[in-house]
Amino acid sequence: MNKRLIEGIIGGAILGLVCVVGAFIRSGFSASPEFVFSLWYNRVIMGILIGAPWKDTTKYKTLLRGGTFGLLVSFAFYSSTNFQDPISFLAGIIYGVLLELWLGRRTT
Repeated sequence: MNKRLIEGIIGGAILGLVCVVGAFIRSGFSASPEFVFSLWYNRVIMGILIGAPWKDTTKYKTLLRGGTFGLLVSFAFYSSTNFQDPISFLAGIIYGVLLELWLGRRTT
């Protein structure tokens, strides 16, 4: 595995923890373990996808790619929860952009 992919997985796992804490608080500390794990795992998958080795491109296209992948991966979770957590869905788009920013920090 290359360094970008490893960092993407780590970044996704960390953002997943942030997202899980937020979802747990929003649920009044009643979110099920399955829901919490699924949300965290969704962010790890996002980290794998965004962390994959991609061809170098412009900063704008890179951030657009992060947002698009964040949207697509987060929509899978959002739709599987019967569209019950729009905040996590929107956060996934932002997390995709943040992951791309973080992973691209060495090249800019």
